[in-house]
Amino acid sequence: MRFLNVSAYRFVELDDLLALRERLRAACSAAGLKGTVLLAPEGINLFLAGLPESLNAMLDGLREDARFAGLAVKESWSGEQPFNRMLVKLKKEIITMKKPQVRPIGGRAPAVAAQQLKRWLDAGHDDAGREVVMVDTRNAFEIDIGTFEGAINPEITTFGEFPERVDRLAPMLRGKTVVTFCTGGIRCEKAVLYMQERGFDNVFQLDGGILKYFETIGGSHYQGDCFVFDRRVALTPALEAAGYAECFNCRAVVAPEELRSPHYVVGKSCPQCVV
Repeated sequence: MRFLNVSAYRFVELDDLLALRERLRAACSAAGLKGTVLLAPEGINLFLAGLPESLNAMLDGLREDARFAGLAVKESWSGEQPFNRMLVKLKKEIITMKKPQVRPIGGRAPAVAAQQLKRWLDAGHDDAGREVVMVDTRNAFEIDIGTFEGAINPEITTFGEFPERVDRLAPMLRGKTVVTFCTGGIRCEKAVLYMQERGFDNVFQLDGGILKYFETIGGSHYQGDCFVFDRRVALTPALEAAGYAECFNCRAVVAPEELRSPHYVVGKSCPQCVV
């Protein structure tokens, strides 16, 4: 049995959150899905897994709502269900930046497609000849697992720290073409809108994030794997489980080579929490 895994988001005004939550709970339950759906006044963010026919039918039903028409998903596959349960949560933001003035529903951030980004990285510059700088908008522990070659790491522990850190990076980014990226596109989209507000020119998000890049291009110009928020922990550029685990005790990400350590005991400890 193979499970289809999808992630998707859309920034759109939602004013019927309670009713929408109940409708999605019922639809996901009827389809036998597991995962997480986040709903907020600014939109929807979802990570779901299930049998492909049932999952696709649920997504088709969601797209019948004009607010979610054209909802694009990133796909990968697994041999087992990577989520433990099905949750539909109401939040203040579908991705927390704590900058209420940054509202993607007011206009989508400029984006660069995976194919175009690869062409720029192959050439070492964008189509206008400007130097291209990649900025990773994910948390530091995610970046440790893998990132684009030469990408700037803002060294954040939560996305809410990004605005302050990127302001500090401004001198080295001015005059260059900046491409922000994240797992699936949601963080880097808000990042671009904030940077535009702060006066940055020629700043783009990687459309669909790392997962869409893997799906379209593979691992060219990328080093390592990509952290994902489910039991697979990380995916290779071929969108296959990379062999990582998560420590039950300290919640640290345990690399494949650490799984052979005598300190790694399933459900009890890992090399990082016994030091």
